[in-house]
Amino acid sequence: MKSHEFIAKLVPIAVEDMRRYGVPASLTIAQAILESNWGKSGLTQKANNLFGIKGTGPAGSVTMPTVEYKGQTRYTTNAQFRKYHSWDESVEDHTRLILNGTRDKPKRYHGVLWADYKTAATAIWKGGYATDPSYPQKLISIIEKYDLNQYDLQGQVKEEDIVKIEALTAEVQKLRDQVRLLTDNQAAQTKKQESQINQLQNTVKSLQNLHTSESVPSWAEPALQAAIKAGVIQGKEGSYDFYRAMTVLYRLGLLDGTK
Repeated sequence: MKSHEFIAKLVPIAVEDMRRYGVPASLTIAQAILESNWGKSGLTQKANNLFGIKGTGPAGSVTMPTVEYKGQTRYTTNAQFRKYHSWDESVEDHTRLILNGTRDKPKRYHGVLWADYKTAATAIWKGGYATDPSYPQKLISIIEKYDLNQYDLQGQVKEEDIVKIEALTAEVQKLRDQVRLLTDNQAAQTKKQESQINQLQNTVKSLQNLHTSESVPSWAEPALQAAIKAGVIQGKEGSYDFYRAMTVLYRLGLLDGTK
């Protein structure tokens, strides 16, 4: 398979995953190139594993030799790697790993999300994805050589969506300031707070009805659960704007009172 054919095969799913979850398409493609040697590695040939992800996959696992680094010292060892039924399945699992991290550190790769390719290349390495100290520069070199950054532009959120998110963020910040002023006299201001909650619910409902998504992104799940518990929403169905809005509210502490 020629290099342009390899890239073309991965572009659609990489761009779609960026639109849905924020994993830069350029990073996904560059890691696949580096980790699989353009699909020619033994691991890719035997297990459809494009990213060198260890463990047990949907199709089982294979044991393969791998190069690791301890500081600047290079050594070879055997490891168990995930096996997949297809390349698409491998890309999907790569995205899942970045979103969910590992059991001990779920957010270890979150510095990658919606980042530019240089930041993402460094963040994936700092998160512990690879031990090679030159890993970020290798990814950056691949991205720049094959102009993979162009696919990040295809995966970016539309400008009108950004404007909506920024407007909502400003509205939420204003609401948060108002709520802070009311905390010393909550009993006397119950009706006013109820009005603000109703306004928030109407804003949420309008976002929720824009376009319904097939599934809830994993990064939005805590925010939706908090919103349901707080009585702001009744269900989890909504658009990606809705999920981002709920996440903004959750991180500002307006859904669970943690901030």
